[in-house]
Amino acid sequence: MNANGTGNGMLEGAVIAVAGAAGPAGRATLLRLAEAGAIVVASDADPTRLAEAVDAARYAHGGATVTGDTVDLLDLAATREWAAKTEKEFGRIDGVVHLVGGWRGSATFAETDLADWDLLEKLLIRTVQHTSLAFHDGLLRSDRGRFLLISAAGASQPTAGNAAYAASKAAAEAWTLALADAFRKAGGDEGPKTAAAILIVKALVHDAMRAERPNAKFAGFTDVKELADAIAGVWERPAPEVNGKRLWLTPQP
Repeated sequence: MNANGTGNGMLEGAVIAVAGAAGPAGRATLLRLAEAGAIVVASDADPTRLAEAVDAARYAHGGATVTGDTVDLLDLAATREWAAKTEKEFGRIDGVVHLVGGWRGSATFAETDLADWDLLEKLLIRTVQHTSLAFHDGLLRSDRGRFLLISAAGASQPTAGNAAYAASKAAAEAWTLALADAFRKAGGDEGPKTAAAILIVKALVHDAMRAERPNAKFAGFTDVKELADAIAGVWERPAPEVNGKRLWLTPQP
């Protein structure tokens, strides 16, 4: 812990890339990682919102290193370039937090629009594939590497109107578990030093949502600040303990 009692020892000086950093969850994560003493490299497709998120984290934690890059994560070459640039600039890469999201659904299964699948496949699967491939080698070189996917309980218990969303999330989870197996094999008899894990929520809630719907219960939802705390906490657990694990932040169905 730092002098304020808020830092994570394993995060002090760690270089963490946050993909999809401009939304509410991304903003909370940037703040939490900066608070813990990490060097945070944020990316998003929206340069204006990204700049606002980066500035907020810098302002909240004076002296923190928080940078922003507008990266098209649907372009593998661009994603690899971002990974290489990050490791070259800071000398290491200790984590990737994948927060790229999106949702499409329908009233019934029969009304599913496969155009929703086309969109969600890009947002929820392709971006995971590209970031994991781009950062794989750098994470293996780290003594505390972590790849974290944020997923949804619906991937394990899909509902009729969420077929495309649940299937996309399930595919992203399977891809991340394959990455975890690669880290396990790379660790050999000593076990993995680098881990890939999945943090699972029912849904996320933040202050603006509560303000818009003051009477809503948001039962089972995870506050973005709680998610950010859970993300930071993964670095405090040994890699073999979290590698290939689904870490539930909501009751498991």
